[in-house]
Amino acid sequence: MPKFEDANLLVGLNIPDDAAVYKISDELALIQTVDFFTPVVDDPYLFGQISAANALSDIYAMGGRPLLALNIVCFPDCLSEDVLVQILKGGADKVQEAGAIIAGGHSVSDAEPKYGLCVSGLAHPDQIIASSGAKPGDLLVLTKPIGTGIASTAVKADMFPEEAYSRFIACMASLNRESSEAMKEVGAHACTDITGFGLLGHAVELAQASGVSLVFYQSRINLLPFTLQLAAQGLIPAGAYNNRDFFADKIRFAPDLTRAEQIVLLDPQTSGGLLIALEPEKAEKLVELLHIRGVEEASIVGKVVELKEDLIEVQR
Repeated sequence: MPKFEDANLLVGLNIPDDAAVYKISDELALIQTVDFFTPVVDDPYLFGQISAANALSDIYAMGGRPLLALNIVCFPDCLSEDVLVQILKGGADKVQEAGAIIAGGHSVSDAEPKYGLCVSGLAHPDQIIASSGAKPGDLLVLTKPIGTGIASTAVKADMFPEEAYSRFIACMASLNRESSEAMKEVGAHACTDITGFGLLGHAVELAQASGVSLVFYQSRINLLPFTLQLAAQGLIPAGAYNNRDFFADKIRFAPDLTRAEQIVLLDPQTSGGLLIALEPEKAEKLVELLHIRGVEEASIVGKVVELKEDLIEVQR
């Protein structure tokens, strides 16, 4: 990619982050992101909701407020247009829930359906929460459980327990709005949302951007029901193995962690939660505030330490 120089580009290609940020004035910054993917569930309406929530999450991770969205649609001629209607309705309802609007978009014919959004949001330039601000001594708060990639794989194999399905869907379809607003209220140093690189993959990016190392406690990380059992049965998406191989030299696991306990932390997530770094007393306050606001599985899962050889360490 060519290198673009602009004094108003606050976050761009120079440091990997969740969205681009451009300063419009001393009081206003534009946050912009784009994301789309193939269906993770069979229900087209739910697929639209989940994909929209996933795209909106990048704005929330930067501490912004979603303002405007454009649809991105790939759709095959062999499917009924009623399916497309339901996908778009799901996305529109989720964008409306976020307090934003859809003002258009673009569609192309494709062999496989894909849907997502290009989203623009706003924030004060001095209140952007990037992935580069974590400091030694901070604690790490994770706002959603891990395991959506493994759950999706099990659903496709018709091996996912029916009693856990609604929780799996709710996890992916829920907005990170409350988490974003709460972290701004208490004062977070850094944040990233957990998506395709898995918890530890995105943790590596946050650590590299901040020039620190991170320590996680596996026993404190909430998982979706049956995640470990399904992983132990081999119901693991290819993306988890890709993440493991790509980040292998940056992560050290405690020797007593099983293979399943390790791989779930690299499970690619769809519309995952926020990983937030902030001072210890603020972390406790954030978790308490999130529980009050209905984000019941938010928890303190680790800490930030001085940069060392292992960017990420996972303890029992």
